[in-house]
Amino acid sequence: LEYHLLGNHLLENGFSLLFASFYFQDEILYKKAKEILEKELNEQILDDGGHFELSPMYHQLMLFRVLDCINLVQNNNWKNKDLLMFLEGKASLMLGWLKSISYENGEIALLNDCANNIAPTSIDLFNYAKSLSINYKISTMNQSGYRKIKKQNYECLVDIGEVGASYIAGHAHADTFNFELYIKNKPFIVDTGLSTYNIGNQRNIERSTKAHNTVEINNENSSEVWGGFRVANRASIVEFIEREDFIKATHDGYKKKFRILHTRNWIFEENKIIIEDSLNKECNAIARLHFHPDVTENEILEKVIFNSQFSILNYNYAPEFNKTLKALVLEIIFKKELKVEIYI
Repeated sequence: LEYHLLGNHLLENGFSLLFASFYFQDEILYKKAKEILEKELNEQILDDGGHFELSPMYHQLMLFRVLDCINLVQNNNWKNKDLLMFLEGKASLMLGWLKSISYENGEIALLNDCANNIAPTSIDLFNYAKSLSINYKISTMNQSGYRKIKKQNYECLVDIGEVGASYIAGHAHADTFNFELYIKNKPFIVDTGLSTYNIGNQRNIERSTKAHNTVEINNENSSEVWGGFRVANRASIVEFIEREDFIKATHDGYKKKFRILHTRNWIFEENKIIIEDSLNKECNAIARLHFHPDVTENEILEKVIFNSQFSILNYNYAPEFNKTLKALVLEIIFKKELKVEIYI
């Protein structure tokens, strides 16, 4: 049992043991499976339904396993449906979170360690849950620290959460205040994604602040990601204000090294998003926007308006493991304050 790794690893052990216990009708295996599943699902599934490692891909994987376990218990008489109500409650919470994090076209944001074509799709999972008669309610995503703003022509997903999980942050990135934007059900501004778990330069880049749609200060990461699956000093949210069509947040990821706080405002209008970045003192700051490979330079210059020095460069978009595509990133240089308007 992977107690040395915890997180999704130990949960996978619990799911496997439950299947083994039913197959062999083994009381010892069942007791251990029940112990692990009850403890770990209570700890790892947040009150808002999100998996505490804050990766939509891992959330899909863990939800798939929970639904399989419900299927197992529903269709076997051994144990008289013990565990069923507990598992159905967790599945309902997780479905609500998945509904909130998924875009209208069924795709997910590639937040933290997350890639396509690893887990079942959101649509597949909703259909599976329906076949098991699992109902759910839409999640607020409060505890996870994500927000999705939906207007008639766009969906914008914002990350204003803490690095998660606190004691097992191996799948976290230095991405505080990252966001994605879909326009008319198509990706426009995207997370750069994940192509590898191999420890080295590529993984370091994909976990870095530079690889996300946020502000990098003095060429440093907002949270100290290292060793492939480690995080040292990390950004925390020190101020948060939320109103209808408005989010304001401040993080302290650069305070220890540079005594700098980064504040970002999002203002959501029907046909425009305004993003305002402010720092408490001048420094060398770069705000980046990573675009989907289908987005051209002309579209970027047409839709994104600002008044500052900039460059449009190439980057490697990684929608899946071991797959990268060339795409464009807009780098905007500023010292203390920046206002960017994105027209839909």
